[in-house]
Amino acid sequence: MSAFFEDLAVGDTLELGEHTFAREDIIRFAEQFDPQPFHLSEEAAAGTHFGRLCASGWHTASVFMKLWVSAHQALEKTALAEGRTPARIGPSPGFEDLKWIKPVYVGDTLTYRRVITGKTESRSRPDWGLVHSDMLAVNQDGKLVFSFKGTVFVERKPS
Repeated sequence: MSAFFEDLAVGDTLELGEHTFAREDIIRFAEQFDPQPFHLSEEAAAGTHFGRLCASGWHTASVFMKLWVSAHQALEKTALAEGRTPARIGPSPGFEDLKWIKPVYVGDTLTYRRVITGKTESRSRPDWGLVHSDMLAVNQDGKLVFSFKGTVFVERKPS
């Protein structure tokens, strides 16, 4: 997030990237982390309420985190290449309202983004501010399939 707390505004949107969910990846993730029938095979999924193989919600969440990290590394690299000092990102004090709204099926491509919804100055850490965001993923049809409200500490400009 190369921008400092003061430079971020409500409504700012950061495109994190896209990911297409392949059959093999869905199964591989499910075998390791979420071995439910509708994540493991087309045949088993056919007999469930999903009707066909779909990705684990945790798989969609882990792709979000992968793209979040990559996007911020790229922003930091750009800032450094331009001779700017990037702001540091601190820890997240948590998230709220995690939703898996629609199933993600084989071949679906999700586009992930962050939209800033608010900012709070930190009373306990004056060199940091809290940035509140909606984290979203839409499928290739523009349908929202995954969301949560995230908060993260962002460094303030040095005085």
